[in-house]
Amino acid sequence: MKRLLLISLLLPLAAYAGGDNYTLVIKDHRFQPSEITIPSGKKIRLKVVNQDATPEEFESHALNREKVVAGNSAATIHIGPLAPGRYPFYGEFNEATAQGVIIAQ
Repeated sequence: MKRLLLISLLLPLAAYAGGDNYTLVIKDHRFQPSEITIPSGKKIRLKVVNQDATPEEFESHALNREKVVAGNSAATIHIGPLAPGRYPFYGEFNEATAQGVIIAQ
């Protein structure tokens, strides 16, 4: 029974075991890099590191994702698999400067 429980807890991790990791930094209310190219058809983990003292919200209607990242902290967002294309994102709290795009190809 314990073995079955352990296996059921580890299965979701196995789905991302081969996934690629990407890092996006928020600094001075801007995303760096502002463009990230990823392979289409593959799940990825996007680590969003907020180096500003204030919170920022990663938001993307195209990706159907939103995540508030507190100041001086980080969050991980699971994305994909995506069809080839451009997927814009922005920082909802600083929309004028915090803009970017994920390109799946």
